[in-house]
Amino acid sequence: MSPTLPPAILTVAPNGARRVKLDHPAIPLTVEELASDAAACQAAGAAMIHAHVRRPDGRHLLDADAYRQATQAIRRQVGSGMVVQITTEAAGLYQPPEQMRVVREMVPEAVSLAIRELVPDAAHEVEASGFFAWMRQREIMLQIILYSPDDLARYHDLKARGVLGEGVDLLLFVLGRYSAGQQSRAADLLPFLAGLDGLPPWAVCAFGAQEAGCAQAALALGGHARVGFENNLHLPDGSLAPDNAALVATAAQAVALTGRRLANGDDVRAMHRG
Repeated sequence: MSPTLPPAILTVAPNGARRVKLDHPAIPLTVEELASDAAACQAAGAAMIHAHVRRPDGRHLLDADAYRQATQAIRRQVGSGMVVQITTEAAGLYQPPEQMRVVREMVPEAVSLAIRELVPDAAHEVEASGFFAWMRQREIMLQIILYSPDDLARYHDLKARGVLGEGVDLLLFVLGRYSAGQQSRAADLLPFLAGLDGLPPWAVCAFGAQEAGCAQAALALGGHARVGFENNLHLPDGSLAPDNAALVATAAQAVALTGRRLANGDDVRAMHRG
């Protein structure tokens, strides 16, 4: 293992808010499918699962009871070996009050939050400040989703002014979300890293078939990676991935090339504690 780089956190995002079985038959939509997928991805090298839950008709859902059921099912399969992260993604269906409510009702171990959604402008800062303070008090692991270098600059501003509270954040740089055809490339990472020395722990997720290359670039630079069917369905050779575990295994091979070791759930928790 490199003496200067931390263990590499691989997160699997197995389903997302929009894709269904017509997109890929192995996309997990039910609680049982999520739990089984989590176990397979843990075996392939994932330390965290970014879980979406769905309505019976497959639509995106933010619901505390549904998240509890999913978390319990995953825990039965993987124990404490994986961190279970819920999402607050709006997906065009929810507003900040509803996004914050599901976290307050669920009190998850970890949650992902997009600055653009929860703090879209200055008028939302007071409410967001109280929400972030509440999460810090409960030691919920926060992953802050950033879609552009402008989002990163806003994150630094909000953090400096205390809106986001004190504590360690894991940043997630989303590559390709607003690119033509939602296809990312490794070079899309470079603008985020202009202030690399001042960054908290960070990870990358990437839309499209170059997901593996983007993950490998991030891992080589000391970052972490999120892979899975939420953003990409293909292996590096362009063939359809059989399942999420295959995408995690590809990222795990990239970790091995860096000389880092794969993180486990306890490594993720230790990073959060700083």
